[in-house]
Amino acid sequence: MNYKLVKDVIDLIAQFEIENKRAVPESEPTVEHFKQWIATHSQSDNRLDEPFWDGKEKGRSADSVINTLIVHMNRYAKSYSKSAIYGSPFSSQEDFIYLINLKAFGEMTKMDLIKKNVHEKPSGMQIINRLIGQGWVSQKASEDDKRSKVISISEKGMEVLAVHMDKIRQATEIVTGDLTHPEKMELIRLLHKLNDYHQIIYEKNIDSEHLLQEAQKEKKI
Repeated sequence: MNYKLVKDVIDLIAQFEIENKRAVPESEPTVEHFKQWIATHSQSDNRLDEPFWDGKEKGRSADSVINTLIVHMNRYAKSYSKSAIYGSPFSSQEDFIYLINLKAFGEMTKMDLIKKNVHEKPSGMQIINRLIGQGWVSQKASEDDKRSKVISISEKGMEVLAVHMDKIRQATEIVTGDLTHPEKMELIRLLHKLNDYHQIIYEKNIDSEHLLQEAQKEKKI
């Protein structure tokens, strides 16, 4: 028996399980998932040619293109979300995103919810107060710290979310466009990697004056 080959395969499976758990933690990996993962990584290894982008011949960097495309994707997603909540009692996409997080993760402090959505405190508090005012979110004193409040989605919040969830799902599906399943998995992996990198910087709560300078230090590490 070729024990080196067996070890290499086991190492591959271990790597697959780590990446799969990070990308879709709630799913159980299957042989089909593993085969798709292998196919995706094989394709990535074979793509030696860089893609073309506007301004490349004039020295426009890959960093510039990635930044622009992320901004564009955010705007596209917002336009679909705006359409999904048209005629609904939601004021913005943040309203239903906050509710979805409370439904998915259960009660939490206001600051935990704000951080989960990568918002600044003033704008996050404004959203939460709006949800409380609508009766979609309830609050109570924390058992761990009586000075702090924990919030949770109310029955009324569950009902309004259920009424509009189909359209919200449609908007979510449209954003991923014509990507294939392996492409979606690869994109999730890359976005998780980026998110994990920036989450560390975000959690340091660096003020705007020094944020760029401190983030550059992280880049060099």
